[in-house]
Amino acid sequence: MWHLLLRNPAFRYRFAGSALSLLGDAVVPTALAIAVLRIDAAPSALALVLGCTMVPQLLALPLGGVLGDRLDPRTLTVCADLVRCLTQLVTGFELLGATPHLGVIAACGALRGVSSAFASPAQSPLLVAVVRTEDLHAANSLMGIVRSLAQLGGPGLAAALLALAGVPWAFFVDGLGFALSAVLLLFVRGVGRPQATAEREGLLRDLSAGWREVRARRWYWSSLIAHGLWNGAAALLAVLGPVLAVRDLGGEGTWLAVAQAGTAGLLCGALLAHRVHPGRPVLVVNLACASYGAPLALFATGAPTAWIIAAYGLSMVSLGFTNPVWETVLQRVVPREVLARVTSYDWLLSLGAMPLGYVLGPLLAGWWGPRVPLAGAAVVVAAACLGTALVPEVRGLRVPGFGGEPAPVRAPSLT
Repeated sequence: MWHLLLRNPAFRYRFAGSALSLLGDAVVPTALAIAVLRIDAAPSALALVLGCTMVPQLLALPLGGVLGDRLDPRTLTVCADLVRCLTQLVTGFELLGATPHLGVIAACGALRGVSSAFASPAQSPLLVAVVRTEDLHAANSLMGIVRSLAQLGGPGLAAALLALAGVPWAFFVDGLGFALSAVLLLFVRGVGRPQATAEREGLLRDLSAGWREVRARRWYWSSLIAHGLWNGAAALLAVLGPVLAVRDLGGEGTWLAVAQAGTAGLLCGALLAHRVHPGRPVLVVNLACASYGAPLALFATGAPTAWIIAAYGLSMVSLGFTNPVWETVLQRVVPREVLARVTSYDWLLSLGAMPLGYVLGPLLAGWWGPRVPLAGAAVVVAAACLGTALVPEVRGLRVPGFGGEPAPVRAPSLT
């Protein structure tokens, strides 16, 4: 299936560009942390830079959804890639200087966050435009595999670049990846604007129409609540898990093993998604996400290290399976002319929940220790994800192309 999919020139260029940018992005987190700490060792310095990237991105996501539905998604992505290329190059050159300034790096982070907010919602409309409907699931699964491989190889590539060339080169590599992605997207033909673009009037009206599309799909917004709580719990574990691993579970090697099991699990889940087409995909992915409660509970109870590693790896298999299936459901069910706006709310809730988890983790651990917040998060995640099964629309939604359903027919939007 994948070799047939890659014979499609439009998808091939889009796939290659995304793979390059994903690999570059996987290199940057390690380099950014080291770069900022060399300028200012205070934890607040790194928090400032990360916040300057995250907050503008969150604020711009609804606008990115509107633009993704109004404009040619290929053109929007090319422009966003060029801006992100510029920000990474400026950051790299700033770090080459004798006295790099934290403000310049933070400003580049803010601009990069805004450009990502414009690019992210446009990805689904772009894929829908270049891939046949029956091939969407295979395309999403392939992208999930590449994303997992980038996460698997990114830290190693970052370490090699830092050792051989220095911190600035990680940003140069990422900038080059975005530049090549933009060039490859220029070869993608036949995308164009959604058909209903000419009927839109005004930004506020488009934002309101996008929100109506979300509210009209109970299966969607109820799942988004569960997914947001999942992401908040993941951020909580990212903050408190290393503390418990170092203090009680054998040291830094334990946390490294957990992280490696998670990355391997993501890859296995993406491979599984290519083979499995559940008849009730939204119900299945939400139930699969409930498995994340297991590693949270095991961390909280001080279970044997092997159990924790295995449980975390299996929960990441569920996540690796969930992402391609969820993306395919949206692309097959939501009309293209509103797909970017609907997708932007998914990004908004998922990304918005993570900073909350980063903030609450140390705060709650200061009051009750790290185990109690993780135990609470385990209960919340399991209850929220399993609770979506009580929603009739979640249980009953059957998606064309899954479980032997016939070829999809797109419904008109509410606008």
